[in-house]
Amino acid sequence: MMLMLMEKHGYIRSIDIAAELNVTKPSVSYATKRLRENGYITMDKDGLITLTDSGMEIASRIYERHKLLTEFLVRLGVDEKTAREDACKIEHDISEKTFAAICRYAQQK
Repeated sequence: MMLMLMEKHGYIRSIDIAAELNVTKPSVSYATKRLRENGYITMDKDGLITLTDSGMEIASRIYERHKLLTEFLVRLGVDEKTAREDACKIEHDISEKTFAAICRYAQQK
């Protein structure tokens, strides 16, 4: 979501993350604290979030999964809004093997 917001707005704020994911601001604060502690993001004094190189690498990989899964679900006949929402749920939990199989299948069609 952070990478999506960066592409959409040019910046990342916790409040926007909460709104997009339909979660509470405290939930986002907890998650961003952990991401900061693990070196995936930084936050400036105004609360703007920046992905570090390692954070960008992970975000890019997840976003690529999101786009491919959304496209796959749409091609199956799922409406775009539902496909995007479901792709968000799937992209974090799907195994590499299953994701690779979906990619292979989608390329054949």
